[in-house]
Amino acid sequence: MQLLSVLLLSLVSLLQGGSTVNLVFFGDAMQHAPQLTAARQGNGTYDYSPCFRYVEDDIRGADYAVVNLECPLGGAPYTGYPAFSAPDNYAKQLYDSGFDLLLTANNHCLDRRDKGLRRTISSLDSMGIPHIGTYSNATTRSQQMPFITLIKGVRFAMLDYTYGTNGITVQGDAVVDLIDRELIARDLQLARDRGAQVLCVNLHWGIEYQLQPVESQQSLAEFLIDQGVDLIIGGHPHVVEPMEVRHSDKHNKDVLLVYSLGNFISNQRDIDSRGGAMVKVSVTMIGGKPRVHDARYKLFFVQKPSYRGENYVVIPENRPDLLRPDSRSEFTRFMDRAHSLVMSKNVKVISDIHHF
Repeated sequence: MQLLSVLLLSLVSLLQGGSTVNLVFFGDAMQHAPQLTAARQGNGTYDYSPCFRYVEDDIRGADYAVVNLECPLGGAPYTGYPAFSAPDNYAKQLYDSGFDLLLTANNHCLDRRDKGLRRTISSLDSMGIPHIGTYSNATTRSQQMPFITLIKGVRFAMLDYTYGTNGITVQGDAVVDLIDRELIARDLQLARDRGAQVLCVNLHWGIEYQLQPVESQQSLAEFLIDQGVDLIIGGHPHVVEPMEVRHSDKHNKDVLLVYSLGNFISNQRDIDSRGGAMVKVSVTMIGGKPRVHDARYKLFFVQKPSYRGENYVVIPENRPDLLRPDSRSEFTRFMDRAHSLVMSKNVKVISDIHHF
């Protein structure tokens, strides 16, 4: 039935001259101290090329791919939790693996204070990597916001906000986009005024390690749906939380709501934090209006190194053949718990591990 609906929608789109854009979103790309050790080479450089090789097809297969950079590029000495600073090459590898946009508004963006925030921005700019969520100053923000990108002829506005910054405050004139309903409403209106056809809001929200959304997430989601947002993509809890396609009666359209994608890559130990989800969604322009459809997810697991010289590797759930024997039990436990405790509560977002 869903396949028939997609085919009919594609036919209608073709007849009306619309464009279909496929997007993929990943969760928190972290960089703990053991990850630094694993990536460090004998000559002092850092190599992350093995980490994402098995999900690159998923990333590159979309028209646009987004991930949360959960660590500043604060310069040496590089450090893990609780105050992160990752090598520039970490972000470069994410970009080289196919990501089109890095999110930087999260609770760790000020781990190296204003200086680290500004260095992150300048480093990403120097590498030509698009990013949103933090800004060197208010003037720069006003020049760069809202971020509107043209994908297959469709204008997407991408916004990014965080609940906080671990109690660290900006000391100068740097800007972190914090969750504030009035600010978000203004940004959304400005995006519309500047021609955005699709509105996507990325959020760093919720409570860490909770497998279900809390009231503050649900309330903010309702607010955003009421504002006419098309895509709501969440992170921060470090575990996956449910996803749904919800119909907005006010705007007569479907909205993709993802409460948490969990970790993309990390060294966290709790079984529910050992991986995360990627979510793919299609947006088709019909009669000049966006239609959200064909929302799917696939889980993946982070295999940790077993010996010096081996790196962390993200392994999709349809490739258990890539696992070492000592990782299979944790892989199975993560997948079973995520599917049974979380993904079973999804609404109109289905698993498609073979045809993602």
